[in-house]
Amino acid sequence: MSFPDPIAVFRTEAAELLEQIEAGLLDLNVNLGDKDQVDAVFRGLHTLKGSGAMFGFDALAAFTHHCETAFDRVRKGEVPATRELVTAVLEAKDHMRALVDTPNGDHEATGEALLANLRAAVDGANSSGAGSPAKAAPGQNHFKIRFSLPQNAMANGTNPLPLLDELRELGECKIVADRSAIPSLELLAPTDLYVSWEVELLTTQPRSAIDDVFIFVMDEMQLDVVTVEPPLAARTPAKSAAPVAEALPAAAPQAVAAAPAVPPAPAAPALVDAKQKKTSENVRVPAEKLDELMDRVGELVIAQSRLSQLAGGSGDLQLRAVSEDVERLSGELRDTMMVLRMVPVTQLFGRFRRLVHDLAHETGKTIELLTEGETTEVDKSVIERLADPLVHLVRNSCDHGLETPEERRAAGKPEAGHILLSARQQAGEVIITIKDDGRGINKERVRAKAESSGLIAPNANLTDQELYQLIFQPGFSTAQTVTNLSGRGVGMDVVKRTIDALRGTINVTSHVGKGSEISLAIPLTLAIIDGLLVRVGDGRYVIPLSAVEECLELPIEEDMRSRGRSFISLRDSLVPFLRLRDLFRTGTKPDPFQKVVVISTGSERVGLVVDQIIGDHQTVIKGMSKLHHDVATFSGATILGDGDVALILDVGHLVAEGQQQEAHLRAAG
Repeated sequence: MSFPDPIAVFRTEAAELLEQIEAGLLDLNVNLGDKDQVDAVFRGLHTLKGSGAMFGFDALAAFTHHCETAFDRVRKGEVPATRELVTAVLEAKDHMRALVDTPNGDHEATGEALLANLRAAVDGANSSGAGSPAKAAPGQNHFKIRFSLPQNAMANGTNPLPLLDELRELGECKIVADRSAIPSLELLAPTDLYVSWEVELLTTQPRSAIDDVFIFVMDEMQLDVVTVEPPLAARTPAKSAAPVAEALPAAAPQAVAAAPAVPPAPAAPALVDAKQKKTSENVRVPAEKLDELMDRVGELVIAQSRLSQLAGGSGDLQLRAVSEDVERLSGELRDTMMVLRMVPVTQLFGRFRRLVHDLAHETGKTIELLTEGETTEVDKSVIERLADPLVHLVRNSCDHGLETPEERRAAGKPEAGHILLSARQQAGEVIITIKDDGRGINKERVRAKAESSGLIAPNANLTDQELYQLIFQPGFSTAQTVTNLSGRGVGMDVVKRTIDALRGTINVTSHVGKGSEISLAIPLTLAIIDGLLVRVGDGRYVIPLSAVEECLELPIEEDMRSRGRSFISLRDSLVPFLRLRDLFRTGTKPDPFQKVVVISTGSERVGLVVDQIIGDHQTVIKGMSKLHHDVATFSGATILGDGDVALILDVGHLVAEGQQQEAHLRAAG
């Protein structure tokens, strides 16, 4: 029995903590007054520092200590949270990840530069004080006031704005509204009051003047007034108060020695409790163990198929009963295994919050990222391979799709552009959609670029979908300038290649001035699928069952009549079909009662003419060899119960080929 490497365990836990810290920082960036997020980020930094010191990651502990110190001061109200501070800690978080991955690397120069940024951010926040009247002149009183009115105050006729105006009349004050109690839109009652206020007041008036402001609502409200004592410097001039920036140690090595003395996170009870609870409910298993188990289940499914075939050809009833039991158990084991490999797409979508935050900063645009369907589950291997294409699509939307704030205002749009990432399951596929409300795709520019590049003939008759698909050609770009974000025509090519490799399809819709939507339809799993086993000539093939709509009979007389047209009439609509016998050049005569298997991707349908439908088949997908990787008609292979190999048809490619055939026939009249 092998025990897990403690360093590997720490790295895994550190990765989770860093993700929590990043999520907290991005949430805080939306609402800088959210004290819960400030506390959550502080607890994450504190735990990371303590755990790092315990496992010997001294450089990580020392560096994290600086960020923890900064957030401790925010938590105590000594400096306000600012976007500059959040950005500085986000950049520092990336450095923490590098310190976890390569603790012995040369990180000193980068660390010092990041700490300088952090000190500047804290110093800037402190000097601005968010408008805080921090220093009271002689004879002035400094009060910190927090008050909230009853939830039904406005319904009863109490307006909080005159109360705030009366406070302003007492002296110099800074007012901050606390909106953290505002519920989601569906729970919000328009007549209720959810906002409370924090006020810092410098005044020559006594405390009783504050009570007089609230005298008529005093019995029903909550009012806390704290008198701020003069700063230490004013009372003990020999020992000046250190600025906040000075509270951060100037160099990392000085803190290295201090880091091991950090107790193991005594100030993070909530995080520890949640972690302990999570540990008691879940078991952490390395991903490669799941892959190994999946391979074993695949071999079991193949062996079960072999057993079913032997039992089917035998008259032994007991053997058939055992075969049926094994088939049932292997099916249940396969389903359980598939569930274990499923992970929610929120793990994928979560990565793009930081990307959009950084791109908004880099492009000078105001961008809001929205997500839907985060709980949709997909095979973990699919999630891993979707990350790169989604990065390119999101970058393209930010750089090319969304307009600048000036352009949006001129177009009558809100200044902030929106990008929506959504996921949903549909049959055996997951649909990932990237939608923006930007300028849309200029079809004329795409056509001109395609004609000048020789991709299409001048004035070629193309549908919108065919035109949009040209943007995925290698090197294709309509960008007039190449930026460090996009413009070289590489990103969309990566998207196309990756989605093709996943046996997925891409659908693009766009409206000029309103935005674009790109939908990726991907199989839920790449390991085992339910397939329809068919015979064409002497060969057997598997069609993914999730793509099959229905099966029809095609008598040979009908087949002869339809030659040259390749259409069947299906409920008042014509559906093109492909004769797989001709496509695969089997050289055999057609069976007298051929079948048409109608398959679809999205709204596109095509029929596949086969000689025989054998039945459903649990298909363990095996990759094609390097010699066959460019054969577009097939997406993989599987081993049948008798040991023969059956090729798996690439549904997306066949549907596209059928649609092209239909277009050519229609064009020919």
